[in-house]
Amino acid sequence: MTRSFRPADAGASGIQPESAAAQADSASDSGTGTSRRRLLAGAGVMSLAGLAATMVDNGSASASVPATPTVPSVEGAAAASPWPKLKFVGARHGQFQLNGKPWHWGGTNCYYLHAQSHYMIDSMLNDAKAMSMQVVRAWAFFDGNTIGALQTGPYEYDEANFDSLDYAVYKAGQLGIRLVLPLVNNWPDYGGMQQYVKWFLDLPDDSYAAAVNHDRFYSDTQIRRCYLAYAAHVINRRNRYTGLRYKDDPTIMTWELANEPRNRSDPSGKTILRWADEVSRAIKHLAPRQLVAIGDEGMGLSTGSTDYPYSTYEGNRWLALSSLKAVDYATVHLYPQGWGRNASNGVDAIAWGSKWISDHIALGRTTLNKPVVIEEFGLKIEAATGIPDAATRDRGYDAWLTEVEASGGAATQFWILTALTDAGIPYGDYDGFRVVYPSDTATLLTRHALTLGTTVH
Repeated sequence: MTRSFRPADAGASGIQPESAAAQADSASDSGTGTSRRRLLAGAGVMSLAGLAATMVDNGSASASVPATPTVPSVEGAAAASPWPKLKFVGARHGQFQLNGKPWHWGGTNCYYLHAQSHYMIDSMLNDAKAMSMQVVRAWAFFDGNTIGALQTGPYEYDEANFDSLDYAVYKAGQLGIRLVLPLVNNWPDYGGMQQYVKWFLDLPDDSYAAAVNHDRFYSDTQIRRCYLAYAAHVINRRNRYTGLRYKDDPTIMTWELANEPRNRSDPSGKTILRWADEVSRAIKHLAPRQLVAIGDEGMGLSTGSTDYPYSTYEGNRWLALSSLKAVDYATVHLYPQGWGRNASNGVDAIAWGSKWISDHIALGRTTLNKPVVIEEFGLKIEAATGIPDAATRDRGYDAWLTEVEASGGAATQFWILTALTDAGIPYGDYDGFRVVYPSDTATLLTRHALTLGTTVH
């Protein structure tokens, strides 16, 4: 999610970070040579899919993961209760499949699970369970030479810092909640694509401006190889709490290529399509029993459109990306206020959002034959954009979720459910979209999650 960024915002600097922790400096790191670096440096022009196969066959992707991890004695550890018998989720004939039957679900997002305490993870996931949210989307990346980073330099991983992600996967599995895990951020929060560009090309961050430097992420061979090596490391790692490799745990439903990938340097969409095709096939090879999705916003439905989100301005073509063979379902995000589709520009944000939803779900059914997930959506209380109070915001959420149900959508994930900090107080509302449980908004979202979960199309 990004708070607001449309063409008129190019060069602006008022974007809010996703959390206070995300403001930490992600300074470049020289990344001293390691055996993993030498292995990959010798890969030459091998395709990413071929590289993935080599890493799996040789076991190199998980070389630093202990073969027989010891499960720490923690509150709620595996010995406390039998492991839920979760099944892997499938996607076929335009629907998610679970236990051989169509499966519809409501879910949410909480980006910070990978970087917080067990208490904060428990608090958030327990609230998600109480709201009947069956899927949570959380970050599986933190790049940069900074406190808490998972990847501290090229091919360098801090195993101690993976504790929170390991525990989040364990806790979600105990609650019967499945996870969607993106592997890199389009935005500089928690490092992102720009951190790779800094590491390998030493170019400054222009993610919120022209993005010329940022977009080198998709075309630079060294960067792509490093990204895939990180993906392989995570997918093949053995969880210290479950004893399972991530790729063998049905708690992890989906691997996403990125959070909101954009490449405005190439409005044709060919650059990002080539990247997504190669990388999605590599990830599917690494984790054949888990789903793969792009993690994009649904932009680029119409060449030459003057309606910014429908246009190809950001270098995405949603149908082409979602049609890739290794991609199991399509993702859609919805932020009409940040995209300029709101009252300040003479547009009804709620009505526009309902059309955005119905257009994508219809194409998913008639053209893609794949499930469509509205995997991020949000309205903030902001009078100038037509959302003056919580009641209006909730009316918008009700309209959008009703549209999903009526149109035959597969699933929804609102942005963002947060819970308590270690101090026992609510996590900060850093972007204006926070939902807490219990609340009137939480009750509304729970009702729709239950309705969607009983829907049969």
